[in-house]
Formats: sequence, C-alpha cells, structure tokens
Amino acid sequence: MNTLTIGVDVSLKTLDVAVAIDSERATTLGRFTNSEAGFKELAAKLEREAQGATIHLIMEPTGGYELPLAQFASERQWLVSLPNPRKVKDWASSQGRRAKTDRQDAQKLACYGKAHALPIWQPLPPAVAELEALLARRKDLEDILQQERNRQQALQAQAAFKGPVATSLEQSIGWLQQAIDAVEAAIQQHVDEHPDLRDQARRLRTVPGIGRRNVLPILVLLHRWGTLTKNQGTTRGLTAFVGLDPQPFESGSSIRKPAMISRQGNPAMRSLLYFSALGGTRGNNPLRHFYHRLVAAGKPKKLALIASARKMLSWAWVIFRDQTVFDPSRTGFLAPTVS
Repeated sequence: MNTLTIGVDVSLKTLDVAVAIDSERATTLGRFTNSEAGFKELAAKLEREAQGATIHLIMEPTGGYELPLAQFASERQWLVSLPNPRKVKDWASSQGRRAKTDRQDAQKLACYGKAHALPIWQPLPPAVAELEALLARRKDLEDILQQERNRQQALQAQAAFKGPVATSLEQSIGWLQQAIDAVEAAIQQHVDEHPDLRDQARRLRTVPGIGRRNVLPILVLLHRWGTLTKNQGTTRGLTAFVGLDPQPFESGSSIRKPAMISRQGNPAMRSLLYFSALGGTRGNNPLRHFYHRLVAAGKPKKLALIASARKMLSWAWVIFRDQTVFDPSRTGFLAPTVS
C-alpha cells in the first residue's frame, strides 16, 4: 500500500509537519495552527502531496492537544498513530538524532513512522468521548474552585476578608459550585442514558480502591486503552501507558539508584490512581494485603503504594476486558484480616 508518512509535532497553538522520504530522511512541510482552520489548510496540502496515497499521521500524545487533529484525520479516513514518546526518544538516540526543535521533532516522528509498523489509533466511542469531556470540565471547574478558596483563606488569614475582593470571591465560589453541581448532574444523566457505561462502572466498583468518585475517569482510561489495543492490550502495557511502569537504574555491582517510574502519559491520571490505591489499602481487601506484604518485605511505603496502584489498575483492566466482577480468589490474595 502506497503511504505518505507524516510526522506532526503538536503544541497548544501550532503543528510542525514533516513528510518522510525514508526511515532516515524527512522534509519539512511547514507550520500550521492547531485549529480547525489550520487542519483544513494542512489537509489541502497533504492531499495534494499524497496524490491518492494513504495518509498516515504520526503524533506523540501531548496531554490531549493532539486529539482534535486526530479526530479530524480519522473523519477524513487518514491513519493516525500515537507512539509512546519514550520509545520515539530511545529510537532517535540510537539513530544519532539528539537535536531538539519542533521542526526536527516532526522529522523524527515521520522517520520513526516509516521505520516501524505502528498500531492505528481509533477515536473513542461517542458516548465515552462525551463522558470524557464532561469529566474534564468538572476537573477544570474544581481546580478553579480550589484556587478561589485558597485566595479566600489567604484573605481570612490576613484579617482582610471584607470589601469588594471578598465579595467577588464569595460570588465566584458560589457560581463555581453551582457550575460543578450542574456538570455532576449532566454526568449522572449521561451515564443513566447509556446502560453499558453504567454496567461497566458498576463492575469496576467491585475492585478495591475504585469507588464512586474515581470510577468514571478510570473507565474512560480503560476505554482508551481498549480502543488503542483492540482490547488485546496487556496489563504491563497499560501501566506503561499511564507512566506507572518501574524504571530501575542499575549498572555492574556498584551503581544502584532508587527505582523511579517512567512518568509517561497523563500526570493527573497517575495522581488519581495513586490516591485511589491509598484509599483502597485502608480497607480489609486484597489490595491492603498486597500493600502490607510489600511493606513487610522492606519496601518503602511510597513505592508500595505505587505498586498497589499498578495492581489495582491491572485488576480493573481484567474486569473491564472480560466484563466480569472482581473475584478475590483469582488474585492470589484472599484478603485475610490485617490489623
């Protein structure tokens, strides 16, 4: 199949675009705005270049900035791949590509796409995509609300909680809380209108650490991983996808550094999973037993919590993939009482 392989370096406002000549060479096509108008301008140029060939976009995940273009490309029947940035970086280093500019990053992605058979990205089902948008809006509002409350507390600490600033903060906090309540109601209505989402959430809530507050973001994550891997992804791959995979640093007999996690993917999701595991280990369940077994073996508590987050996510993926409920007897930890 004749394919035009395109590397796109995505930022908040711009797209730097390059086309692969082969796996070692690429040429720059230009810079476009990361907007609907920019997408259309890019499409006109690419379709002239392609002359009937299949267009394949290679982009790194950039916290969601790449998704509007990915959706636009999918609607035009282009292929889209979102490779792991760490793999791209390691490959580029092995090829002697160490310079970093937006233009060079686009060329690097184009060559990487030419050199590798990459999985094809697929958009989320519409109901899941809408749920993801609602959850993102809720989080944005909650973050702003917390900022306003912090400002309010600072004024109170300074004994300056009066006057137009205080009034403005009170009004802002009231409006934000109403907006959050409205989004919460919309989320609940959306889930009620889609029984498949409701049933998936119900099953996930049988996993230790997953409850009412965190189940829907985790459900969206699992849908994204399932869509990316056609529901054939591994638990190891999923933990790497969110950046919870361990990265030991050892060399010879003398160099030993503390193990780190890769920190790829969405940091907000990693934080959610970490605190979910923290809550989950407080109950009498297999996750608590797993955590205490690691601590008893001498692992630092923070490391044990990260491992617990990986374990919880792995269980969640199996539940989601197999459409079953959590069974403690399948984990190898029968949840004995831990005092």
